[in-house]
Amino acid sequence: MQFTKPAAVAAAGAVLALGLTACNNNSGSSSGGGGGDIKIGLSVSTLNNPYFVQLRQGAEAEAKKEGVKITTTDAQNDASQQVNQVQNFASQSMKAIIINPVDSAAAAPAVKAADRSKIPVIAADRGVDGATVTQTVASDNVAGGKLAAQELGKALGGKGKVAVLQGTAGTSAANDRQKGFVEGIKAFPGIQVVAQQPADFDRTKGLDVMTNIVQAHSDITGVFAANDEMALGAIKALGAKAGKQIKVVGFDGTPDGLKAIQAGTLTADVAQQPVLLGQMAVQAAVKAAKGDKIDATVAVPVKVATKDNVAQFTNGS
Repeated sequence: MQFTKPAAVAAAGAVLALGLTACNNNSGSSSGGGGGDIKIGLSVSTLNNPYFVQLRQGAEAEAKKEGVKITTTDAQNDASQQVNQVQNFASQSMKAIIINPVDSAAAAPAVKAADRSKIPVIAADRGVDGATVTQTVASDNVAGGKLAAQELGKALGGKGKVAVLQGTAGTSAANDRQKGFVEGIKAFPGIQVVAQQPADFDRTKGLDVMTNIVQAHSDITGVFAANDEMALGAIKALGAKAGKQIKVVGFDGTPDGLKAIQAGTLTADVAQQPVLLGQMAVQAAVKAAKGDKIDATVAVPVKVATKDNVAQFTNGS
């Protein structure tokens, strides 16, 4: 679901004003071994995406290891619902909150509310605009965007026409990956970006957007999709041309994305480490809950997966 920033912020503010205390759409909770007195709330933007499922798994596994309790909720890509969830976490005496924002700007009121309650907030995978969090743990998305441009440029021999499937407007991940790709593709003056359109990090939308782009630009030779879900949708739209006449580069390194590399339909994938990211977010939350000082930002490295090295990723190394 896509939000304009003013509408999302207004909706978020309205929910805060209501001061709701009942948490909706709780996807479940995981109790840490040892039952420590530290409780952490995790609000994930959507669990209808394999990447964020992995992030949650990493977070819950780390919470068990640390002996703390974690409650995970699914915002279902609804910025207002997410503000409600974070507000509820604050009322439930959570010692720390981890937020994976639906919308980086719309998350600000929730973060400010937690701050007023003296609860540290860790932003995971996406930053928060307009409010200060204790730490942002995220992949280096700008660097990843540049790597994607480099891989696509090499695959095309430095020339051709490409299309870009952008992520959800208003998210720092979408903005940073786009920024990195734009900077990186400048190294290939023979490549022209002829179309770029949001597909909201969604596979079905990726298919639809790619179908429309191909109809308007039948001569494209390359595609950069800002996450694997959109890349897989694009691959389906391209059919037999995917990976052959039209090179496709994705971003995430999800199991399905890596399978597409093995199949030859995805040329390269900028692989994130969502399990590690979830683990690091919980580690930061525990430290913050204890009053320890932590760095304001932590960048989780990204790596490029290709057919030559994909076995390293599928083997979990």
